[in-house]
Amino acid sequence: MQDASPTKLLIVDDLPENLQALNAVIRGDGREVYQAGSGEEALALLLQHDFAMAFLDVQMPGMDGFELAELMRGTEKTRQIPIVFVTAAGKELNYSFKGYEAGAVDVLYKPLDPRAVKGKVQVFVALYEAREAMRRQVEALEASRQQQAETQAQLERALLMRDEFMSMVSHEMRTPLNTLYLETQLRKMQLERGNMAAFGAEQLQRMVARDDRQIQSIIRLIDDMLDVSRIRSGKLSLRPGWVELSGLLRRVVHDLTPQATTSGTSITLSADTPVSGWWDEFRIEQIVVNLLTNAMRYGCQQPVSVSLTVQQDWARIDVRDCGPGVAPENQAKIFEPYERGVGSDAPAGLGLGLYISRQLAEVHEGSLTLHSKPGEGSVFSLTLPRRDAPPQAEQA
Repeated sequence: MQDASPTKLLIVDDLPENLQALNAVIRGDGREVYQAGSGEEALALLLQHDFAMAFLDVQMPGMDGFELAELMRGTEKTRQIPIVFVTAAGKELNYSFKGYEAGAVDVLYKPLDPRAVKGKVQVFVALYEAREAMRRQVEALEASRQQQAETQAQLERALLMRDEFMSMVSHEMRTPLNTLYLETQLRKMQLERGNMAAFGAEQLQRMVARDDRQIQSIIRLIDDMLDVSRIRSGKLSLRPGWVELSGLLRRVVHDLTPQATTSGTSITLSADTPVSGWWDEFRIEQIVVNLLTNAMRYGCQQPVSVSLTVQQDWARIDVRDCGPGVAPENQAKIFEPYERGVGSDAPAGLGLGLYISRQLAEVHEGSLTLHSKPGEGSVFSLTLPRRDAPPQAEQA
């Protein structure tokens, strides 16, 4: 908790010598005394500062002490400030009655008794400081309560995300495992029946291909989860080497073309300019595969294009689809972990691809950005710096 500010006291008198004399009486450690030579000057100070107590001279030219007190009592900020009137007039003028009627806590007559003034100041300063200490405690308790509420909300969200994640993992793992289990049960049944014709060369080739697809699906899920763990622990590593991007893109597009054909789409590549740099080939390929897979998944069976742009200091890979696009409010969100698209048509998967891809781009000291408008498709751009040697800040 921050140290309390000095307690502020206000003296209002049109005579400088009176201001000086009263200042000498009421000042002390932890106190800050403000002086005003008129009611107007006092109002300006009252609006700027919080005062524990105010001494008002009754007889001042222009706005007198009673008028100033009336204005103070009519303003929310100054309504609760204890007022002590100070006057040199005789007691026969009955200023005491008028002063108490104006809301004063006391009326003092000159010449002032320093001990009496100090005693009054000490009492009201103590009350003010106790009230301020209580206010600070209440504010601290409220801040603590809000922080606890925010922490509780974050904890509940984390638990919800954990449960959703475990549910997604269970679902995504169950699909390929169920397929493998059914395949093994079918083969077991054929063996028990002695039906060896079911294991001819052509049949075995199809079985192996199906098994390979399901196993690869499980491996990808596990790899994604491991990558997220490495990212969050700061242990995501690169193994940079000399990579030629146009060749890498041709290989990836060739490998994904059968998948594109099966899904009713096609991939075109524009990467005629060879460009080499010091990158992690496996990780760059991982990013491109993620982008192309998403483009085919969300592209509404429309063609997908890949292009390579080369400049002296950087190279950029653009993956463009002709799908529905991404709304502006969702463009940052899709790079968060476990986001799998919007609405009931969100595809299967853990929603980690774009999150991992952006992290991999940034580890390369590059970037992964999105340009999209609803109804106009999306363009994901991977920008990589060109170097002749590994980056100095290479992660271990």
